[in-house]
Amino acid sequence: MKIAVFLAPGFEDIEAVTPVDVLRRAGFTVVTAAVGAQGLHVASAHDVTIVADARAEDLNPADFAMAVFPGGLPGATNLAASQTATAFAAAVHARGGWAAAICAAPLALQAAGLLAGHAYTCYPTMERKIGGNYTGRRVERDRRVITACGPGASLDFALELVRALGKPEVAEQLANSMLKA
Repeated sequence: MKIAVFLAPGFEDIEAVTPVDVLRRAGFTVVTAAVGAQGLHVASAHDVTIVADARAEDLNPADFAMAVFPGGLPGATNLAASQTATAFAAAVHARGGWAAAICAAPLALQAAGLLAGHAYTCYPTMERKIGGNYTGRRVERDRRVITACGPGASLDFALELVRALGKPEVAEQLANSMLKA
């Protein structure tokens, strides 16, 4: 099963790297995808440059079970403005896959038309820009949409992605081995 994690300039470091790490530990194939960057190098909100595995426009949504959007600013607004990223998430979701976003990145899920009728959470105050059924929970899973509130919820978010992809026992094992409280 393949998962795409989209990296737009200004992404939040921990919200991108934690899901990639946890999903790979769980045995999934994770492809990091550069959005709106020159080549594969994408700079985070904290000036950490990550070399993505592929350019977003080179990925085929039919090959993926999940699209993950890290937050951070301006990363989340860059994702929301990317027709490539939002169309990819919408296509994965339409085929029965998952769409996931953390912190400010539910903005991109909204831009993709994926939050209508779904409960979601995000970084506090971002719900004013998104509207809809904001819950304020740390991690929210509503049908095939998963959202989380911010950097501190990155591990909880990543473990929920593993559960959603059908490996709840692996998520529990990872939580224990990573000494999650």
